[in-house]
Amino acid sequence: MAPGNPTVDQAGLLQRLASYGTATLHEAAGGIGALPGRLAPLDRSRLLWGRALTVWSPPGDNLALHHAIAIANPGDVLVVDCGGSLDHGPFGDILALAALQRGVRGLVIDGAVRDTASLITMAFPVFSSGISIEGTIKRNPGIIGQPLTIGDVTVCQGDLVFGDADGVVVLPSGDLDALHSAVLMRVAREARLREMILEGGLTVDLLGLRNVVQGT
Repeated sequence: MAPGNPTVDQAGLLQRLASYGTATLHEAAGGIGALPGRLAPLDRSRLLWGRALTVWSPPGDNLALHHAIAIANPGDVLVVDCGGSLDHGPFGDILALAALQRGVRGLVIDGAVRDTASLITMAFPVFSSGISIEGTIKRNPGIIGQPLTIGDVTVCQGDLVFGDADGVVVLPSGDLDALHSAVLMRVAREARLREMILEGGLTVDLLGLRNVVQGT
């Protein structure tokens, strides 16, 4: 099965994993994959999950985005590197409509977007570095399907992408069942920790921080 076209069971598991939250996924996976905090959701109530369709697009040009949407598979998430430029808005509601028609699940862009009110109304999850009303040209085809580096995270075609109110985490494509098991273990540990706090426990003791605090 191609990375951008997961089975129904995989898609359901991705959705289930997304419900646990990006912070939990990040920690359960070993503290990897957290994209920079500047990539914020337009609508904090929206969850995003899917597999990365990577796009490098130079600032001020959105031809690569048009091409990526044309070749996208259902379940893909557009992960776009515009170098963090906020001088132009290469993605708006027209491209979002086209993406929805292709079954694209959302957009993560290290760059700006526009038509934000429409994007929120359309229920199309968008995580961006900012907003700009300035338009773009359509001349440079960019690069689609090659690894990108956003912050200190390398994003590859087919990687797992999750987004929520806290931000975005990108994890290597692999054994979803193993990831799910790690998530469940972390959730159980945190549930027990909460119980002990409610019973009067102190985090400095429960997490073994007493000696650190006392400098011994």
